[in-house]
Amino acid sequence: MNAAAARDLTVVSWGGNYQDAQRKIYFEPFSKVLGKPVLDESWDGGIGVITAKVKAGSPNWDVVQVESEELALGCADGLYEKIDWAKLGGKDLYLPAAVDDCGVGQIVWTTGLSYDADKLKTAPTSWADFWDTKKFPGKRGFRRGPKYALEFALMADGVKPAEVYDVLGTPEGVDRAFKKLDELKPNIVWWESGAQPLQLLSSGDVVMTTAYNGRITGINKTEGKNFKVVWPGSIYAVDSWVVLKDAENKDAAMDFIAFTSKAENQVKLPEYIAYGLPNKEAAAAVPAELKKDLPTSAENLEQAIPLDVDFWVDNAEALTQRFNAWLAQ
Repeated sequence: MNAAAARDLTVVSWGGNYQDAQRKIYFEPFSKVLGKPVLDESWDGGIGVITAKVKAGSPNWDVVQVESEELALGCADGLYEKIDWAKLGGKDLYLPAAVDDCGVGQIVWTTGLSYDADKLKTAPTSWADFWDTKKFPGKRGFRRGPKYALEFALMADGVKPAEVYDVLGTPEGVDRAFKKLDELKPNIVWWESGAQPLQLLSSGDVVMTTAYNGRITGINKTEGKNFKVVWPGSIYAVDSWVVLKDAENKDAAMDFIAFTSKAENQVKLPEYIAYGLPNKEAAAAVPAELKKDLPTSAENLEQAIPLDVDFWVDNAEALTQRFNAWLAQ
């Protein structure tokens, strides 16, 4: 038996309480189906990480959960295997945003304003409040990077959610977003992994932070916190499973994705963490008391906007360079 065949199926996701949930409902049950261990690792994203693994040959990861622009960029660059949609029951079973040649949507998740309702007596309701350090003194948590930061800055500056990408699509709009970020810069604590904003809120190091909605409801359940998500002005997106090109376990990887995409398996996720489900049958079967916390519920979607993937595919590189230079100033 050669070394390659001996390597166990390796699945990579986002860590924290989200990956704990995935381990219970996907990784461990699938390991029993497979009759072999399923190894899981976590990462913080970035197309460069995937490019390096695939270009080196024989990548040591098989299945990876990626954000939407990593999906688009990697698919265009030939970094992923093509998805066998017949194995998944056909494309019609899924939300259109979850269907791609190279990826299968696994969750619909939101980045929004979050705060500790036990510590803040007055509830913030908008990005303008997030920027208002007189009314709400203290530090703010922000994901390190231009994505989300620029959109939220424009909303704080009075741009309507529905018009954010029209404005951001102009050089003046980008300048305006950075100028607004300048105002808040001395009060920002930057975070990189999805678990960090929860720690920042828990410790009181920040009074508000951008955070992923599922993590917030997750910690409220497990640790009895009273953290809140402000839905208006939030941005929702789809994360997808991909199989790395020439992955040694690509057949088992496709079987794993099919397993996690089955309605009866996917429907278990909101019990642990409040992410929307791309399998339409699973989404319809979520109990009402859990549905209200999902980004896909009608009232939460009302003043939220979808992440503009095409914008970030086209502009991520230039805006990341500008952001890093701005950060270093």
